Amino acid sequence: MRAYDLIRMLSVDGRPTGLGEAFVHYGRIFKTLHLLQFLHDEGYRRMIGAQLNVQEARHRLARKIAFGNRGQLRQRYREGMEDQLGAPGLALNAVVWWNSLYLDAAVTQLREQGFPVTDEMCARLSPIAYEHTNFLGRYAFARAGAGDGLRPFHTGDPL
Repeated sequence: MRAYDLIRMLSVDGRPTGLGEAFVHYGRIFKTLHLLQFLHDEGYRRMIGAQLNVQEARHRLARKIAFGNRGQLRQRYREGMEDQLGAPGLALNAVVWWNSLYLDAAVTQLREQGFPVTDEMCARLSPIAYEHTNFLGRYAFARAGAGDGLRPFHTGDPL
């Protein structure tokens, strides 16, 4: 079924039909159940809060990557604009992937050195951190050879 046909079945002249009204009320049942669970269950509230924190951190990173015009396009449509919109998402995915590789390597190295890295500690790690990322400047991307691995970790004074 096409989306147009479905919308046509659920509304007439911008007002919902009987079937459309039924779907509206059916949706309200689940919204009410969610709100009641949210108010009653502290663990559920904590889970929702943690998910919101992750989402907000992702949005902060996306804003940091697309800082020009605060991620807004202020010009008329022109060819290639879709690429301009997709590039920040690609860059964000690259930053998260890079961070994931190095977090995994760091955890593996710590475990090999005998540090007691627990699963609870690993659950608190996030690849969305970006304080170490330079967002300004020019970058050259070269294809890595098969033998190339990760850069060695910096073990000296960070200053």
